[in-house]
Amino acid sequence: MDLWAYTNRVTLDFSRPGKPTDNPYVESFNGKFRDECLSVNWFLSLDDAREKIEDFRWEYNHFRPHSALNDLTPKEFVNLHQETSETLLSTV
Repeated sequence: MDLWAYTNRVTLDFSRPGKPTDNPYVESFNGKFRDECLSVNWFLSLDDAREKIEDFRWEYNHFRPHSALNDLTPKEFVNLHQETSETLLSTV
């Protein structure tokens, strides 16, 4: 990985071991993903895993409200801001 990062001019920045507070948003998502997808599914093949994980991702992004988005789903949040942007642009 180090060679790939160097070759592609990517700077690696690791969280400190045992310090989940370094990136609480990722840690929060990882916990939900583990508890609500990985721990409740049996993956019978790589294709089966991809399908089940995609189902989780779709539900998470389209139907699940997020408190950080004022209890909107990510899709609703995007739509709201697109509509706001379009309204602002049409008034200019």
